[in-house]
Amino acid sequence: MDRRRFLFTALGGGAVLAISGVSALRWLGGGKGQGVMSAAAPVAAPAQDLLLECFADDDGHNLGPCHVQKLVLTDAQWHQRLSDAAFYVMRRAGTEMAFSGPHEKPNSKGLYRCAGCNTALFDAATQFDSGTGWPSFWQPIAKQNVIEIRDTSYGMVRTAISCAGCDSHLGHVFDDGPAPTGLRYCMNSVAMSFVAFRVS
Repeated sequence: MDRRRFLFTALGGGAVLAISGVSALRWLGGGKGQGVMSAAAPVAAPAQDLLLECFADDDGHNLGPCHVQKLVLTDAQWHQRLSDAAFYVMRRAGTEMAFSGPHEKPNSKGLYRCAGCNTALFDAATQFDSGTGWPSFWQPIAKQNVIEIRDTSYGMVRTAISCAGCDSHLGHVFDDGPAPTGLRYCMNSVAMSFVAFRVS
């Protein structure tokens, strides 16, 4: 793997990869996992350095821990990056309507990335049909890539799940899932993009 491809793959879109001697570059991702590396764009506040797990798009293998900076944008910048539906879910902790997005298990192997910053979130191998109308998984691809937050909205006590790379709301986790974890990570389709593995 050449150095440029490694940088693109290892970064996973989380924002800035901290490598000594390499200029800081920002992921200006488009939809569906597309993006280019360019000089850092304006952000709302200084970003926090993170240590996340990075995964290759071609076959999903774990590239190990990588230093990225949390993606911090203004509402206007998030509106430019996300669709209205994704903005409502990811930046306003909303919920898409059940069965409104792609929720069935894909026919190919792959992984799901954050629609906001491209951080790897879930391996399709852990996805199952929960019958709820939302993509459901029994575990995240890496615990450090997601954040659990106590959610007491609507008179309920739940555990909300956000992307560690950009603090975007993804969904909730419940304890009614299948083995081996018994958990159901109930995610919003618009908060994720699916990347099919290029090699079997």
